[in-house]
Amino acid sequence: MDSKTLNVLEYPKILEKLAGFCDFSASMDLARQLEPTDSYELAIARIAETTEARKLLAVQDVSIGAAHDIRQSADLAARSGVLDAHALLDVKSTLIACRELKKTFEKKENEFPRLCLIAEGLPETHGIVDAISRILSERGEVLDSASVKLADIRRNLRVAHDRLMSRLQKYVTDTRTSSMLQEAIITQRDGRYVIPLRAEFKGRIKAVIHDQSSSGATLFIEPLPIVEANNEIRELQLAERDEEWRILAEVSSVVGAHASELKYGVENLAVLDLAFAKAKYGEELRASEPELRNAESKMQNAEKQSSIKLLQARHPLLDPDMVVPVDVDPREGTRAIVITGPNTGGKTVSLKTVGLLVLMAQSGLHIPAQSGSELPFFKSVYADIGDEQSIEQSLSTFSGHITNIIRILKQIDNRSLVIFDELGSGTDPQEGAAIARAILTHLLEVGVMTLVATHYPELKTFAHSTEGVVNASLEFDIKTLRPTYKLTIGLPGRSNALAIAQKLGLSQSIIESARAEINPLDLRADKLLDDIRKERNRTSREREKLEKQRAKLEAQNLELEKRLEKIEDERRETIAKARAEGELEVALLKRNLDSLKSQLKKASQPLTAIRAIEERMEKLEEKAEAPVERRQTADGIRQSAVSGQLRLGEKVTVSSLNAEGVVTALGESDAEVQIGTIRVRAKMSDLIRRQTADDRPQKEKPKQQPSSTVNRPSSVSPGMEVDLRGLMAEDALDKMERYLEQAYLSGLPWVRIIHGKGTGKLRQAVRETLKGHTYVKSFEEGASNEGGEGVTVAKLNAA
Repeated sequence: MDSKTLNVLEYPKILEKLAGFCDFSASMDLARQLEPTDSYELAIARIAETTEARKLLAVQDVSIGAAHDIRQSADLAARSGVLDAHALLDVKSTLIACRELKKTFEKKENEFPRLCLIAEGLPETHGIVDAISRILSERGEVLDSASVKLADIRRNLRVAHDRLMSRLQKYVTDTRTSSMLQEAIITQRDGRYVIPLRAEFKGRIKAVIHDQSSSGATLFIEPLPIVEANNEIRELQLAERDEEWRILAEVSSVVGAHASELKYGVENLAVLDLAFAKAKYGEELRASEPELRNAESKMQNAEKQSSIKLLQARHPLLDPDMVVPVDVDPREGTRAIVITGPNTGGKTVSLKTVGLLVLMAQSGLHIPAQSGSELPFFKSVYADIGDEQSIEQSLSTFSGHITNIIRILKQIDNRSLVIFDELGSGTDPQEGAAIARAILTHLLEVGVMTLVATHYPELKTFAHSTEGVVNASLEFDIKTLRPTYKLTIGLPGRSNALAIAQKLGLSQSIIESARAEINPLDLRADKLLDDIRKERNRTSREREKLEKQRAKLEAQNLELEKRLEKIEDERRETIAKARAEGELEVALLKRNLDSLKSQLKKASQPLTAIRAIEERMEKLEEKAEAPVERRQTADGIRQSAVSGQLRLGEKVTVSSLNAEGVVTALGESDAEVQIGTIRVRAKMSDLIRRQTADDRPQKEKPKQQPSSTVNRPSSVSPGMEVDLRGLMAEDALDKMERYLEQAYLSGLPWVRIIHGKGTGKLRQAVRETLKGHTYVKSFEEGASNEGGEGVTVAKLNAA
């Protein structure tokens, strides 16, 4: 790319801003050296890298960490140089950053292919990180553990230092010498420990004088008895230095062995950090990915070449909150745009915006424009903007412009972008317009994409009448006498000189006189332009209203869709809940039904019991829709709760067990009941006394007492024990399983399982099955009076 054009369009300022987003010096250098490429494939690759980086940073906080440019250190180590502690720590932090980045891109080749390819070039650690961590602390101090010899030297150094301090402290604290000292301190001179002696006591202490104060009142002396101790410390310090140097040299040689890989890795790390910097800069600019079109196959026919399409483009160096976006979207096949309008109206900014965005796109940067912006790919970009006057070369403004234009015309081809500001200015208007028209004609013949800013009305006419050329203008508000900076494609601009002069207060007679000098056709054309502009503005306002209305309708449609989705979710949730409840009820009915069926298989039950079970199943299916009356036994005896004092030997029913028994002992709130061979303790409220009609007082008549609640039928109790003796283990366990289920459903608190003693295999199988059983809370061996080892008593969970 033309270096002069890059400076004219202020491209180096873009690079400086980009460098500000880089994290270390190597990537900053790359940013400042970045130039637009003339390779379409490379430009596309650069843009793809930036897009991937923005996508990655949007979902994950990624950076190069504490990396440094270690290439000089690697070169020094490769030449057998010894790296100091800080240089080795830089190597360590850089390798750690590379290792973390490689982990970040693991298994992400499909999502970030280009960034992963760069990350593959990052160096491996080769044990360098561990080697540096072993010898250096985070503050760059060589650790005692770096070598056995260094640990010994430092241990001896500490002992010698403590011994020396102890001997010097005697001089400080001894009354015979302390009065001779200027201060009771121990200090250093030339690396040796000394004490401050007052000058008037010189010679009183045999010592070596190392220094004196500026006033001469204090002498810093080393007493002769401690000279040898100071020498010992100095020798140990030199030994420590040499050992540290040896250790650093050893690790530096490891770095030097991989110097080439480290330098290549830093270069890849810089490329990766530059991609991150482009992404961050794009976020700050609120930029979007440009679409580059390569029209190389169409170059033979200039009329079919693609045009520039920039939507809501903003100059990247201006305040994004203040700059007015411009749309540069001429019809397809446009090769030249002629921009006209008043001075300070924004023509130059518009030209620079287009040129700078082209350079940014071909550098791999996202551009501050709306998504959907498209740019042709240019092999070269040239610009002639600003005052080219040169005192040193004795060139006028016109001469400077023409010299630069001549240079540009010699280098352009049909894949160039040329930008001219005030083409043909600086000389006689008639001749300048003729030159400008001729240059523009030449550029069209070559097939160059051209943007021109001018004041010449002749170029307006030329643009209107020439195929491939379009007029554009920047609006000016006559009421406020300020430019609006809005670019309008398709209409030429007006100078508005008479309107501005009139607004500023120039005499009306002079205004009328000047208007009389203007060609009536020009005045008519200006009026037509005003009418067209007003109509366009009205249409634009209507379009904006329609866009707002469309956006509002889309928002409403989106809200309605969300509400419908919510209603649908609620409907599905309700159906799912109802279905789950129904499945639960069905499962419960099936369990009860299976339990009832298992009782039908008992051969010992009479036919009347089977009919009772069928009746209970019907009640379960009816779901107890009507209030349930109190149950009546078959012989017409009504069950009633205990009321009054029980007597020993009285027959009662234990309601929780649904079993009859005889009262054998009485307590205040409970009683002992003999049920078969088993005795149980039950609360008085759980006992039901059996009464007949004859037992009631004569004045009391039986009344039917309907219940206000629906009672769920309980399962028939299978009895308090089950006998498994004489059965094979498999049959016994199957029988026990059916029994436990029925006992659990009928609400029995515990049961007795009779398996006998025998060989103990059946007992073991029973107890193994009871461990962790759904219905069994715990179990234990029966008491001696209940059968001992031949019986297992199991406590059941509450139903």
